[in-house]
Amino acid sequence: MAPILKLKPHLRPAMLHNGDCMSQAEFHRAYSLSPEGFRAELVGGTVLVASPMLADHGEFHSPLMTLFGNYESESAGVTSGDNSTLILGDRSEPQPDAYLRILPEFGGQAKINENGYIEGPPELVAEIALSSYSVDLHSKREDYAENGVHEYLVLSIRERRLHWFDLPKNVEHDLTSDGVCRLRSFPGLWIHAPSLIARDLKKLNRTLRKGIRSPAHAAFVRKLAATKRRHLPTDQ
Repeated sequence: MAPILKLKPHLRPAMLHNGDCMSQAEFHRAYSLSPEGFRAELVGGTVLVASPMLADHGEFHSPLMTLFGNYESESAGVTSGDNSTLILGDRSEPQPDAYLRILPEFGGQAKINENGYIEGPPELVAEIALSSYSVDLHSKREDYAENGVHEYLVLSIRERRLHWFDLPKNVEHDLTSDGVCRLRSFPGLWIHAPSLIARDLKKLNRTLRKGIRSPAHAAFVRKLAATKRRHLPTDQ
């Protein structure tokens, strides 16, 4: 009979389970040893293991990311991303569906650390809520608020509703009578909620173009540029 191999503790494959409680450092170490394709998050010190994504999740994710990407293309100093690890604090390492952030040289509060992870809170985070509905609207919302995210969007597929939160004020905004979500952290990012829910891409893009042509967006872009100039090194 072949001998039974006993792996030393530091060589054993890491196992993460829903409900495990640990620090960000412990989670990050275990997650880095997890099998390829495994996905988990740490929210408020508690591990959340992701379920397989249903078609609805991906099909609502796509138009939201298209909006974020189009806004980024018209807003120098802004960048977007999806499903990236965020290191927010000693009990928080989520992996949101989408985010927009201001680059640090333009005054943003998140940066890329030496290991290539985003460290610090993006100004805007968004989640697509289906099986994760309760988590997204409660524990994740609280975790993002505690760690400095400014605004939070939750697209609830079952409710057919876009939730829009001002996290520092702990307020959920009512959408205006025209159904448009006008983000505060990113002026000119106008999202027509009924069109997002209906996946009406033409109307979504028409609404965004109106926002990008607004005076508020022009002022925002000028502000970013002025901040970047202040960060430039001066000749000695």
